Amino acid sequence: MSNKGHTIIVVGASAGGLDALTRLAASLPKDLPAALLVVQHMSADTSGDALVEAMARSGALSCKHAEHGEAIACGRIYVAPSDHHLLVSKGKIFISKGARENRSRPGIDPLFRSAAVAFGSRVVGVILTGLLDDGTVGLMAVKRCGGICIVQDPKDAAYPDMPRSALDNVKVDHCLPLSEIGACLGELASTRAPKRVPIPKDIAVEAKIAERVLSDVSAVDELGDQVPFNCPDCGGVLWQMKDNALLRYRCHTGHSFTASVLLAEQTQKVEETLWIALRMFEERKNLLKKMADPKARGFSPSAAERARESELHIARIRAMLRAGTETPSE
Repeated sequence: MSNKGHTIIVVGASAGGLDALTRLAASLPKDLPAALLVVQHMSADTSGDALVEAMARSGALSCKHAEHGEAIACGRIYVAPSDHHLLVSKGKIFISKGARENRSRPGIDPLFRSAAVAFGSRVVGVILTGLLDDGTVGLMAVKRCGGICIVQDPKDAAYPDMPRSALDNVKVDHCLPLSEIGACLGELASTRAPKRVPIPKDIAVEAKIAERVLSDVSAVDELGDQVPFNCPDCGGVLWQMKDNALLRYRCHTGHSFTASVLLAEQTQKVEETLWIALRMFEERKNLLKKMADPKARGFSPSAAERARESELHIARIRAMLRAGTETPSE
């Protein structure tokens, strides 16, 4: 692979990504002197075969699931496998079962960050359609390491949240409709990349965390300060990052959240807890009603009153559940 041009293109997409990535593949030049590494948010029980087949069928470049340890070749598209992070380490593909970032595995930020550390100014980061803000921090890493940043025009995206977040927080180089991104990538791949810049220490530390499936308190201590929040994935303490980027948090096992994603996760946990509480109060009420029958075994004179109290709690919980949430969730 050439060491001169922008030969590493990392692409992140979420909601609406199947259509967007298929159209992007169709617009890429057949002689593209660069490799594309793609993360599409998907559930753990999804194979991702449909995306690989659609991109291969639509465009001129070969497309495959990325495999651990394989060399990166120009003119190919590598798609993150389901339930694994796609990373770059020592110039090769690195597949990790590391902690979820922004509730996702594969995650966009880990790929962008690792590519930025490995290839510096040769990287082009592309953010496409999606909800919330995964990819913004990764795009910041690409920018800080000297790479080029491209964002799909939010007006052109099926789900504009991710592109809009990137535009609000990163000084992007190009904001384009999807139909123009392929040609732009072709031009950039043939353009000499600027001189490599030093990799910021915090980006290098976070890239290393994503590779290792282990607890690392000292590494997270370097990146932020402990806060009185718990990780919704593992229950551990969270650290607030002090990189002056998006407000975001990490735990020492590797889970990472922007503030908006953390809020969405907390909201989901609250709803789950309310449903459990509703079930338990319903069961308690039914048991107390049985105990309120003077003819029943286990009769309790106070059972009827306690059953009525349970009904009040049930009504309150139902009201909270009916109110719903204001936080979007993918």
